[in-house]
Amino acid sequence: MNIISSKPLVDRRSVLRGLGVGLVLPILDAMTPACRSEDAFAESQRLIAIQTNQGILPRYFFPEGVGRDYKASPYLEILEPFRERMTVFSGVSHPEVDGGHFAEQCFLTAAPHPGRGGFRNSISVDQYAAERIGHLTRFPSLALSVGTRQSLSYTQSGVQIPGEESPSRLFRKLFVQGSQQEIEAQIAKLRQGRSILDSVGERARELEKRVGASDRDKLNQFYTGVRDLEKRLHKSEQWEKEPKRQVKMSPPQDYDDSGALIDRTRVMYDLARIAIETDSTRIISIYIHQNDAKPNIAGVDTGTHPLTHHGNQPEKLEQLRRIESAQFQELAALLRGLDVRQASGKSLLNQTSVIYGTSLGNGNSHANDNLPVLIAGGGFRHAQHLALGGTHDYPLPNLFVSVLQRMGIETDRFASSTGTMKGLELS
Repeated sequence: MNIISSKPLVDRRSVLRGLGVGLVLPILDAMTPACRSEDAFAESQRLIAIQTNQGILPRYFFPEGVGRDYKASPYLEILEPFRERMTVFSGVSHPEVDGGHFAEQCFLTAAPHPGRGGFRNSISVDQYAAERIGHLTRFPSLALSVGTRQSLSYTQSGVQIPGEESPSRLFRKLFVQGSQQEIEAQIAKLRQGRSILDSVGERARELEKRVGASDRDKLNQFYTGVRDLEKRLHKSEQWEKEPKRQVKMSPPQDYDDSGALIDRTRVMYDLARIAIETDSTRIISIYIHQNDAKPNIAGVDTGTHPLTHHGNQPEKLEQLRRIESAQFQELAALLRGLDVRQASGKSLLNQTSVIYGTSLGNGNSHANDNLPVLIAGGGFRHAQHLALGGTHDYPLPNLFVSVLQRMGIETDRFASSTGTMKGLELS
């Protein structure tokens, strides 16, 4: 027993009430240090994680052969300029993540059995990173989306963070300075947060008098967390007084056309790249949600979702290939934009891990194994096809562990990982 018997027992609910405010307090946009050096910017690693929700045709994605001498597939030919800085995986998936489209919500979490009743998601890898290094930038992370208000990002308690699908709103958030009145209002909110933390600390100190030595140790750890949050909130006030970064980009428009899949993707990729360039954030998730709407692509007369149920009909496969090829063209443009940006003489692509993939190994059958996934950039030793499947798929969460470690986060485990990604080494 942790509680000393001579003292009254502490009701569990009262403990949770005492600690709960601190545990669920979100990382606010401005929880960041008020200064940064160019050297720190150049050496820092970043993450952009992208999922397209209707799968990727395996026959056009997976290459022939393994290792460095693989023959590129049609989709990988689009990315050929980045072959030396890209690794393609086959035979990977999230263990016990099933349920067809239900698995979309688990692409960055790897929480098992999303289709079962009572399912509760877990933290996504981007938010795991944001909890540890998000305070280093104005925005700890960005959860972006195309065609939906959902996102790939989930908090520690498994709650989905709403996706930002409006390019114009995102631009204002990133680069438009608020009025003096708006700034003062935000500072007032931050100070209110510090006041809440003071109350939480007082409540915890009251609890300390009623518990045993073991629980006092736990409360001391909690105090440390409260002090860290207080420091972040103080730095947040400094960020609010700092001007936002100026960019040479006209404010983007929003698209009312339901068929503007590629246009929406392009502008969201542009904003993500610029957010990384300006060090406004170092962690971004992007959820590309396709539905029944016909995309504005030549030769396509049907929505993406109906086409995924192609039944191997050549006409449907050709239309789906056109849609996915256009998406890979936009991915190539994103990689190119990161590559030409230099940070102290280094390519920003080498400082950014770009994960691209899907939770459906086969959209036609709704299979969740052998997922089409690749990673570009990040300073890894690339130019290879890693075929990792055997009797069972290799755990994709191992890739997340490798990326987290590359970002300077000390961890050897995430979700159902068994270690780091086999064959993916640092350059």
